[in-house]
Amino acid sequence: MSIRSLLIATALGGVVSVVHAATPASLAQFSATLDAQWNYGKPAESEARFRRELAPWPAGDPQALVIATQIARSQALQRQYAAAHATLDAVAAKLHGAPSHVRVRYLLERGRTFNSSGSPERAVSLFVEALELAQCNDDAFYAVDAAHMLGIAAPVAVRLDWNRKALAMAEQSSDARARRWLAPLYNNIGHTWLEQGDYAQALDNFRKALPAYEQRGDPEAVRVARWSSARAQRALGALDDAERTQRALAAESEAAGAPDGYVYEELAEIAVARGDPAAAPWAAKAYGLLKDDPDLKASAPARLDRLSQLASGAKTATAKP
Repeated sequence: MSIRSLLIATALGGVVSVVHAATPASLAQFSATLDAQWNYGKPAESEARFRRELAPWPAGDPQALVIATQIARSQALQRQYAAAHATLDAVAAKLHGAPSHVRVRYLLERGRTFNSSGSPERAVSLFVEALELAQCNDDAFYAVDAAHMLGIAAPVAVRLDWNRKALAMAEQSSDARARRWLAPLYNNIGHTWLEQGDYAQALDNFRKALPAYEQRGDPEAVRVARWSSARAQRALGALDDAERTQRALAAESEAAGAPDGYVYEELAEIAVARGDPAAAPWAAKAYGLLKDDPDLKASAPARLDRLSQLASGAKTATAKP
């Protein structure tokens, strides 16, 4: 059964009651159910799923516009930025008279598309508008979403402030969905501290993220949280603890038939920090898995160059914090 059937039809003694107009409450419920269908690791599959959901809805219906924003997001995650903007252009043409919730979702995805395509400065004002509009509508989940995106796209000097604001919003919210932002926010704050060189603060936030992800029941995110904690431990010089965690993650991913290049990269860096020649084989395994990673190629090519050098046994590489 599609979410259209789930959300607009209810069986009452064999009679089906259909909701013909989207109330704020029904549209928020629709959005929540739609969001649950995401698989961010497989955006092409998510796009196909959303297109199937879109088919029964008349063009211009609020539900159709919300679905279209998520089609745009799936396109952006596939780096199809022109297609994503074109999808959002079609939504923008129908925003007049649409519920404000639709505009919030449009603003978020237009901003995300600009940010992902390398224009964060064009995204910031969109996220600010989304935040203000969501707060006016008591749309807690998407208000935190907007603040969390400002913690990613805003200038470096204010990112931590935005992340803290988003965290406070999530902590103070009585909305269960809004509180689900706690885990990724702890994680994002941890990485901000890591980038700024405060490794103890980074580790503290990564450790807070772990139980929050466990409560969400997200095994992949739990693995990322464990990896992040070990990454901070390496930076702090706690190499034994870091290696123990990364070796456990390597064993788990290999047993699942999905070896993780990022884990091998960390094991290579731990070996470098020790002056251990095992750095070369770990780096070779990491490079083999990551050399075609589009995110690394676009945002961190130096990491791939470093792995290539380490894999070749280069003696010039020094330990990285």
